[in-house]
Amino acid sequence: MVFSFYEISWFFFIYSFLGWCGEVCLAAFYRKKFVNRGVVSSPLCPIYGTGAVAFTIFLPELKGNLFFLFLGGMILASFIEFVTGALLEKAFHRKWWDYSNIRFNFEGFICLRYSVIWGVFAVLLTYLVNPFVASLVALIPGAIGAVLLWALSICLVIDGLGTALTILGMQKSLGRAFKSLEEMAKLSRLLENAITRRITRRMEKAFPALDMGELKAQKAETAKASAEVFAEGCSAYKLISLFFLGAFLGDVTETIFCLVTTGRLMSRSSVVYGPFSIVWGLGCALLTAVLYRDRNKSDSYLFVAGTLLGGAYEYICSVFTELVFGTVFWDYSEFRFNLGGRINLLYCFFWGIAAVVWMKLLYPFLSGWIERLSVRAGKILCNAMVVFMIGNCILSGLALARYEERQRGVEKGAFAENMAGIESFLDEHFDNERMERIYPNAKLVE
Repeated sequence: MVFSFYEISWFFFIYSFLGWCGEVCLAAFYRKKFVNRGVVSSPLCPIYGTGAVAFTIFLPELKGNLFFLFLGGMILASFIEFVTGALLEKAFHRKWWDYSNIRFNFEGFICLRYSVIWGVFAVLLTYLVNPFVASLVALIPGAIGAVLLWALSICLVIDGLGTALTILGMQKSLGRAFKSLEEMAKLSRLLENAITRRITRRMEKAFPALDMGELKAQKAETAKASAEVFAEGCSAYKLISLFFLGAFLGDVTETIFCLVTTGRLMSRSSVVYGPFSIVWGLGCALLTAVLYRDRNKSDSYLFVAGTLLGGAYEYICSVFTELVFGTVFWDYSEFRFNLGGRINLLYCFFWGIAAVVWMKLLYPFLSGWIERLSVRAGKILCNAMVVFMIGNCILSGLALARYEERQRGVEKGAFAENMAGIESFLDEHFDNERMERIYPNAKLVE
């Protein structure tokens, strides 16, 4: 069964609410009192909704194989939980959940017990729960359902921003920014009095490890220590720099690998301008963010972590590009031990090797080189590259969409009626011959 975007949106909120109910009941059982265990103040746990949506999008093709569906659910949910936990800790310097006291855990973010439960949930959702929930959603009149979804989305965004600003200690800066307008200043004071204090108290009760005062002091100390060094440690600018370096090195590596194994010199770029592999760039930034504090651990540890993370990441990227662009950019169906042609065991091992080489050899060298840049020059360069890559990705997406239309025999596509100039530009500068040179392995799918 294929679900629409409307249904998937409802799945997110329904499962987020059900997850919140489960968390509250579990906390009440252990603490003997009500505690809002959600990250946001509303009765939602978005990580459960995100996991359920990921199951709905990425796992249907495994429905015919119960074992791989279960295994895929375990890996996908563990990947989401690990990345979410690691990024939250990176942003706020605190663990929001900790499985360190449970056997077979990994960094306290994930553990075998809950990964198995996630796998069982993936099977149940795919076979039973999703069709049932979809039948309930169908009972809601379309117009009313759309309005409710918009209202829920807006409330969640406001709630999330309020929570983030409170945790980051930015409410005072927000208040100063609003003082120029009297009404906005009143709104700022209202938000601070009515929301900020409430969120602060709730976060301290739900997550005792989050000490707001200590958190602000630690963030101020970190900012002060890194003020004179560009992209020190594992900062945002460091990850941005590593993304571009990883995207370039990944493209070069794949080009050489294809030349050696097939004797053909072919483009491995993800974008129309420049030798950049987005998959490799994001992979390098992700590996660095997740494994930064474990970079000094054994090679075998990094290899296993890289194999699992890389396999899950590549599978997600494959499904995502197929859904968005209607195109498969790689197909491992001819390899042994492949999963839907999206990943295979050999290349998962390559991800593990890449993780060891990256964290042990390339990262220390590149990190030192990046930190030699002056703060001003580094920020200007990074910001310029980000703007360039955003434009590059948008143009690449438009070119791929128009290329897909031409391949399907559509003479006048989506841009013809209101944006004929864009369609003419794409047809002239990114014709089929050029697109096939840039994406030689791209295959259209239904």
